[in-house]
Formats: sequence, structure tokens, C-alpha cells
Amino acid sequence: MTGDDSERLITQVRSALERDRAVSIEGEASKAFLGPRADGELLSTRGHTGIIEYRPDELVVTARAGTLLSELDAALGAENQMLACDPPHFGGKGTLGGAIAAGFSGPARPWQGSVRDGLLGVELVNGYGERMQFGGQVMKNVAGYDVSRLMVGARGTLGLILSASLKVLPRPEYTRTAVVAVDRVEACGRSLNLLRKSFPISGSCYVDNHLYVRLSGNEAAVEDASETLGADLEVEESFWDQVRDHEHPFFQGNRPLWRVSLARGSSSHPENCQEQLVEWAGAQVWAYTDDAQSVIELGEGEHATPFRNVAADSSKPIGTEDKYVRRLKAAFDPQDIFNRGMVV
Repeated sequence: MTGDDSERLITQVRSALERDRAVSIEGEASKAFLGPRADGELLSTRGHTGIIEYRPDELVVTARAGTLLSELDAALGAENQMLACDPPHFGGKGTLGGAIAAGFSGPARPWQGSVRDGLLGVELVNGYGERMQFGGQVMKNVAGYDVSRLMVGARGTLGLILSASLKVLPRPEYTRTAVVAVDRVEACGRSLNLLRKSFPISGSCYVDNHLYVRLSGNEAAVEDASETLGADLEVEESFWDQVRDHEHPFFQGNRPLWRVSLARGSSSHPENCQEQLVEWAGAQVWAYTDDAQSVIELGEGEHATPFRNVAADSSKPIGTEDKYVRRLKAAFDPQDIFNRGMVV
């Protein structure tokens, strides 16, 4: 069932303001593992779904926050197109609003852009109960700071997203994944080299002593790049869905899992973490460790963020400063009604 449920959502926000109550925003709860639900009464976007407008010729789609990513994929696929950012679906329950709030990008992030890069505009309800529109439905909009992109990664703490417009891309003509058996040191060197080449890359992943490189484009270019890489194995495209959606066996562990964001070409990497999955040509590392502070040496602008099974007293990201987050929260939600207590 699809429909516009915005009036109910706005009414609930205004009611919470009048009663000085907090609300906890939730779609399909596909990311509940990130931590306990925020304080407050449930504000569900499950009934607020559906594609509002899709213009294949303009490479833009607009949909309501509760719309499943799988529904978007199906609609775009019918036109041989796809979301540029390819956010995780997490068990098929991932929603558009949740993808923006979490800010997680798929394996193609370094080559196709992040969720923030693909976001053109949002409609939201702020902490005053006001319905607001930021951005638009074109690649270039009015001059000034793009407020809509502040919603990416804010985890619903700045406002309730009602709908969003994102850019889409044509699906590649041909895709192939090349695999090479290498150790961690060689994989790091090869990954850095990938960033310097003009190969048609759309994903890289190092796990279980194998470096996976996804190549997407016209068949001749893909085959030529695959031959140059010296690949000796191949895997199905479903491998990348498993990595993106955390269904790969690596993610089934029960120990504390940290997400480490590194600078492009960084020499930093988690030490003493035997279980690692490395994406984005080395820029994103997933690592199992009981004490991230003692094993991760980070450079300027790099940080480690708790992702799953991390104790509450260790939940603050390492290497980050939250003073700007507090200022934004005060501007958008002065009464702190949205997702109160949520760590961003």
C-alpha cells in the first residue's frame, strides 16, 4: 500500500511539541542493530510510501521517506537505470528515509558518489513543526549552502524527512568481477594503484585474502581492464549485494564491529584486527575488535565509528568532534524532540 501520510506525521510532531514529548522516528527498523531505539513515542513512516515523480529523461526520482529501496530499484530497473549511491537494503527492509538518515553508501561509493552526493533535495518537518523544502530536482540549484545534505547521516536528529529527490544513473552495459588471491599488504598496494588508473571500476573489496574488483562499462573496456588486472577468478554479481547489505559471511560475527573511515590513499589501517573487510580501495574498513581505541591509529580527518555489538560506554566515535552537531541540533530542533539520545 502506498500513500501520502504527511498530514498525520506533521500532526504527531506538533502534538509532541505541545506536550513537550520526544518522538522516535522509525521506518521498517532495518537498522535497529545500530543501537537502542531513541527516547520518545514512536513516529512511524511505514504508511508514508510511494514514488511521487520519476523522470527518466532527467535522471531524477522523488519518493516518500517510507518507500522501500527495493521498490525504487524495481522502478528504476524497468528504465534500465539505478540509484547512483546504491545504499544498503539491509534484509530488503531498507527505506529511502532510512538510507538518508544513516548515510551509508554502497561499494561504488568512490566511483559513483555517496548518498550525500546523490541527494538533490528533501522535504522535512523541523523541530518547530514546520513543513520545509530544501534543494530541488535538478543537478544544480540556487547558490548557497545545501541544507538538504545535512540530513545525510544525521540519523533523524535534525528533523523528520517526508520525501527526497535523488539523481539516478543508467545501468552499465556490462559488469564483471575480477578476483585475485593476495595478502593484506599486496591488496593495499593494488587498491591504491586502482585509484590512479582509469579502469571502469564500480567496486573493490578485500576479504578472506582475496581482492575483488567490480568493473562496469562497455564490454571491451571491462574485458581489457580485467586482463590488465591479471584476475584469476570470477564471482557472481550477487557478491556485491551481500557486501552492501551485510549478508556476506564476514558480517555474521558477534564481536564488536567497527566502521573505520580513512582518507583516500591513507597509510592508516587497523592493527591487530585479524578479521577485516576493506572497501572503497582502502578508504573504508570493517574491523572486529574489543578495543578500537588501542588498535586503530588514525590520521587527521579519519575516524572509527561503532557499528554493531559495541558496549554503550564505547559508543562515541573515535577521532570526531561533535560541537557542530550540537549547534545544528539547536538550530533545527531546539526542544530536542527528534530521536532524543541518538548518537550521531
